[in-house]
Amino acid sequence: MTALAIFGARHRILRAHVTVAGCALALCVASAAPADGDTSGTKPTVVLVHGAFADGSSWDGVISRLERSGYTVIAPANPLRGLYNDSTYIASVLKSIKGPVVLAGHSYGGAVISSAAAGNPQVKSLVYVSALMPDVGESGMSLAARFPSELSTATRSLPYRESGRSGTDLYLKRDKVHQVFAADLPESEANLLGVTQRPVATTAFSEKAKVAAWKSIPSWALVGRQDKTINPEQERFQAKRAGAHTVEINSSHVSLIAHPEAVTDLILQAAGASSAQSSLATTGAVHDARVEAGIAGASLVVGTGAVLLGRRLRRRLP
Repeated sequence: MTALAIFGARHRILRAHVTVAGCALALCVASAAPADGDTSGTKPTVVLVHGAFADGSSWDGVISRLERSGYTVIAPANPLRGLYNDSTYIASVLKSIKGPVVLAGHSYGGAVISSAAAGNPQVKSLVYVSALMPDVGESGMSLAARFPSELSTATRSLPYRESGRSGTDLYLKRDKVHQVFAADLPESEANLLGVTQRPVATTAFSEKAKVAAWKSIPSWALVGRQDKTINPEQERFQAKRAGAHTVEINSSHVSLIAHPEAVTDLILQAAGASSAQSSLATTGAVHDARVEAGIAGASLVVGTGAVLLGRRLRRRLP
């Protein structure tokens, strides 16, 4: 046989080997791919808990942005009657939700979510926006004593009675709202917050935390550098202690109103991490098994095909 013929035969052998390997690779990929083709994981429900003197509408700018990104959002009413009462109520809201949850709290709402999320495996991420993050045995008052702010000069107390019980409510002084609470909002908007504010019972700040969910659930925190309601040093201290993913912006206490885009970005980071965790937890073992099966099948096809083709074609060579 001529050298040209020998070369041609060898080339056909090489081409056949490549063909077999390509078919085997396709088998491997097909075996490893998820059956439903969905690798994105389930998007969590985002639950937004407002703080003292406010209601769920304080999250309006954040809600619209999250919904445009395809998230289901719930902004329940925080009762503002005391840490134990409020966290119990929010915990009941969380139990009504199916699937993973990203839980965010602003201001006093941070203390509420730290208690409400404890022991709930559905809560995958916590987000603290200019918020309280008390440890076990701490209260809003004890933290404020360590990190004083101007809030102590900006509130007034009024007694209340309801359903056979009584207590003391705190209100923001109308002439202090713009200066202490919402300095980076137009004065007219800050005044409107003062008119529509909801009072908070003093027990919201005096009751000591019994649990701290940030010890076991990944957390994200936003620090407002111009916050006069919660001392920024307190916010930094809490975030560092919790090992939170932290961002700082130039904002007053109401960053969720004045800078909704920055707050939304932080929540999306937490939601993305939550989706990755959920996807890994639900598909990881199956995916690994498919990959191993695909590789094993590919190896068998390549090995067997190479041997058979080699034997057949070698008989035709001199």
